[in-house]
Amino acid sequence: MVKIKLSGNGRSAARRRMTAVISAVAVAAALMTGCGQTQEEETQSPVQTEEQSITPQEQAEADETGEQTNLENSALVGNDGEHSFLTGEPEDAGEVDERPLAVMFNNIKEGCPQTGIEHAAIVYEAPVEGRITRLMGLFEDYEELDRIGYIRSSRDYFVYCALEYDAIYAHFGQATPYVGDLINSDRVDNISGAVAGIDHPATSTFFRTSERKAPNNVYIDVKGLMKDIDRFGYSLTYHDTHKAKFSFAADGQEAENAWTGNATVLYPGGKENNLENGYSRVEARFEYNAEDGKYYRYQYGGPQIDESTGDQLAYDNVIFQYCHGEVRDDNDYLAFELHGDNGMKVQVFTGGKMTEGTWSRYSDNDPAYYVDSEGNPIMLNQGKTWICLIWEDYADDVVIE
Repeated sequence: MVKIKLSGNGRSAARRRMTAVISAVAVAAALMTGCGQTQEEETQSPVQTEEQSITPQEQAEADETGEQTNLENSALVGNDGEHSFLTGEPEDAGEVDERPLAVMFNNIKEGCPQTGIEHAAIVYEAPVEGRITRLMGLFEDYEELDRIGYIRSSRDYFVYCALEYDAIYAHFGQATPYVGDLINSDRVDNISGAVAGIDHPATSTFFRTSERKAPNNVYIDVKGLMKDIDRFGYSLTYHDTHKAKFSFAADGQEAENAWTGNATVLYPGGKENNLENGYSRVEARFEYNAEDGKYYRYQYGGPQIDESTGDQLAYDNVIFQYCHGEVRDDNDYLAFELHGDNGMKVQVFTGGKMTEGTWSRYSDNDPAYYVDSEGNPIMLNQGKTWICLIWEDYADDVVIE
């Protein structure tokens, strides 16, 4: 097993979390093997892990450092109750506190184009097994949509991203055994199909279309989704633990940052075909249009579009968030560390320019904060954002022009 490198007081909590999670899923894997349970994804190999321990003094120092950093970052990033937490755009007071919906999207070529993804305020992209990428969209006002698709299975690193936004999390299937304990816990308001390893399946949310072949044909029926949300008793408004993540430009203004360079064409996986990083396998890139100030998304040799509208996906901000990663087993299941100190790299692209900085996150109830070299929040333009989780082992593949 490739071990994630974690060091320093700020990473102690992250190290314990990763060790505990991998230990727990290893036990779960053994239990399922004994019971003959069928998995939704490929059969997993049991995971062997090396226990790591810290002293009480290290524990106290890590907790104190993390708590203080979170308080400082929270004080720098806020919301006035009149603007969206996800886009920074003006909203009615009654809408600002409505929780978003996080949806797992297929991004294999046979599962494209997606339906409804254009309406997502934020899209996360990260590599998965087979070294393609998978997407997670965060939706506001999702109850106004008819259907969303095509839906695929969960990965735990996407769940940790959804927790940054206190989102209801919708998916169809999971990478057993690496995420089951998490999504079945009371930490996640989970909406899942009736597949192996799901304790409380949603009975009204999902349906398959005959227009595509399984497993690339699952939709969310939004009316059914609302029934299941009500049946489970999930809150439609943010919990008290929710915090603002982004700093946005004021109404009618452009973001002002400590710019480190121009950035009009972005290749998260590079121009060359290094198929190990995931992004180059889908031929991902973003091109900036100065006329409307948006980054347009391309993949698989052409524009990425929304099936329901035919529109090309376009974003006001693009973020490359670099993460420690590991290969979990012989099936190429991956893990990414979404918690840690403020030494991890981030690149924020807005208005055709780049700002480099670092990100930090110390608990599931805190977002990852992005700050520049002076410790100031990196500002975004109001509008939609696409976030790429970049495996730091392949950072040299990234091309910015």
